[in-house]
Amino acid sequence: MKSSRTTQILTLLILLSLVLTGCNLTPTADSGMDGDMAPMLTGDAVRVEMARSRPAPLVGGTGAAFLTIVNPTDTADRLIAVSSPVARVGEMHETINDGGVMRMIPQPDGFEIPAKSMVTLEPGGKHVMLIDLVAPLEIGQTFDLTLTFEQAGKMVLTVPVMDMAGMTDMPSMDMGK
Repeated sequence: MKSSRTTQILTLLILLSLVLTGCNLTPTADSGMDGDMAPMLTGDAVRVEMARSRPAPLVGGTGAAFLTIVNPTDTADRLIAVSSPVARVGEMHETINDGGVMRMIPQPDGFEIPAKSMVTLEPGGKHVMLIDLVAPLEIGQTFDLTLTFEQAGKMVLTVPVMDMAGMTDMPSMDMGK
């Protein structure tokens, strides 16, 4: 009986540690991460890590991309545009809580990336919207995503579509202002 209880406790601790470490966010091959390291403020150029997208089943529907932008330089930058061949429109949005209603607000001026800092685009916060998809986004597929920065210029990423278990859809979402 004691062995069974110990096994249950160990299993619970392992599951808790996996949840807390974000095990569902598998780094991409081009992320520069080994799977165990958090993004580091080292290097001499703006870079992107942990790019990923969730599945989106409808042609003409919307998808989203999430990533971490690392700026180890002494100069601030700004993400000013996004595009992808999988969608007719790419936009930057931020989800906010407006009196108990979650709203996605377009960010036409993009996102500031301060010097010596990281900006995380994630579900429920800042993110890339892929609007009017030309095909469904399916688990296991990858697609190109072009980010344009004021200082760093264009950067093309390969984004994997993955099961982002634990990410909940937000009811009562208002898609604009």
